[in-house]
Amino acid sequence: MGPPARVWSVALHGVDGVPVEIETVVGGGIPGVHLVGLPDASLQEAKDRVRSAVVHSGRAWPNERIVLALSPATLRKTGSRFDVALACGVLAATGAIPPDRLRGTALLGELALDGRLRPVRGVLPCLLAARDAGMVRAVVPRAVLAEASLVDGLDARCADRLADVLDWAAGTRELDRLPAAGASDPAPGAAAPELSDVLGQDDARRALEIAAAGGHHLLMVGPPGTGKTMLAQRIVGLLPELGRSEALQLAAIRSVAGRLGESAPLSVLAPFVAPHHSASVAALLGGGSGVARPGAVSLAHRGVLFLDECPHWPATALDSLRTPLEEGEVRLSRADGTVRYPARFQLVLAANPCPCAPPVDRDCRCRSDVRRRYLSRLSGPLLDRVDLRVQMSPVTVLSAAEERGEDTATVRARVLEARATAVERWSADGWRCNAEVPGTVLRSRFRLPPTVLASLEARLEAGELSARGVDRAMRVAWTLADLSGAGRPDRADVDAALYFRDRGAA
Repeated sequence: MGPPARVWSVALHGVDGVPVEIETVVGGGIPGVHLVGLPDASLQEAKDRVRSAVVHSGRAWPNERIVLALSPATLRKTGSRFDVALACGVLAATGAIPPDRLRGTALLGELALDGRLRPVRGVLPCLLAARDAGMVRAVVPRAVLAEASLVDGLDARCADRLADVLDWAAGTRELDRLPAAGASDPAPGAAAPELSDVLGQDDARRALEIAAAGGHHLLMVGPPGTGKTMLAQRIVGLLPELGRSEALQLAAIRSVAGRLGESAPLSVLAPFVAPHHSASVAALLGGGSGVARPGAVSLAHRGVLFLDECPHWPATALDSLRTPLEEGEVRLSRADGTVRYPARFQLVLAANPCPCAPPVDRDCRCRSDVRRRYLSRLSGPLLDRVDLRVQMSPVTVLSAAEERGEDTATVRARVLEARATAVERWSADGWRCNAEVPGTVLRSRFRLPPTVLASLEARLEAGELSARGVDRAMRVAWTLADLSGAGRPDRADVDAALYFRDRGAA
């Protein structure tokens, strides 16, 4: 039995990659293949895939005892992304290929029985971890090369077949590269629907602008056809572009969820995710057998999660949002361990005022208890986390073209200016918008004068606001001050924040 051969691959734990060293020894017992290091069922089946792929690649499979040890041994290994590394490890242990090129190289890909390389999920977070661990190269299937090339500082190469990888390892051919990909999105204001298409609804348009400027959550209540969905879809055009680190984090989440696509552009547009109200809690938060996959709240990270017809959502699904709204992440526990997915999103809710939802409220046929029961599906603790609430009215006049409201570009300019002011104020603490600032900071380091806070104090003493509600109203007041160019909120800003907190309560 000769010394073990060593190759590298990467395991996934949530959206974090974990480098895996694969040691291979050949000989010293009854012929067979033994995988150790907590492999799951799909990885156990790799023994047959790897053997067939090696034979169909024109290489001899050793008729000896083969032991493949995956380290760290305490980490559960799942999926088929280790196939290429296992095949290279066996052939390196037998001396069929030299180990030189395999040093510092992460090998990812599933093998078909005839030796073709098939794409796998999660390539981007895997290679980010490989680079951070000091690896300098990566070999991946051609279908995910664009995704692999998003990682700076790593020489990403691709192959169509295992035979190509083995020839490259032997030094008889080169593998294709792709230049590092950049952001390819159009300007967010141009890509999003136009805000001026929405007729009327001045309060709702103003609330949408405040929500975009401060990262606040928004509830719109009104009859069908008043523009709730139209407004929600237009908030993305008001949000700033994602930074490169945020775009990479979002791309990693999409990669794990299988939503990145083969072209894999590094999108800098804030995501807009709108699941149907029949979606399960697992689809909303994340889940699945084995290691849980990210759900809609994580796919909306640094963007917008829109829940239309929210009273039709199960109460358990709506209340499950409370922790992500506060903490900005989702923790999912399974038998294989606990994974964390980032989930810092803006929540936009839309609801009809009652089940029958006539165009005009006076035509409602619902009893008062039915109306109360309908909106009571939005629990008090969830509504307490919603900063802005808007009561929308029916559209009774079709505005002429010259009477259309402000366009996306005009409102976006104000939003970006307000965001820049907030970033400058909070940059030393790492907060990106007013909605992320803890209430303790607003009540201590940035405390407002008693005359400004008088209405908040009165509502708190009367039991009409919770302490959380006070904090959220102050955050909205700071956003209103940023939009107006003032240095600090005044009494009018606080009163306006309370106005928008009460408007959707009816």
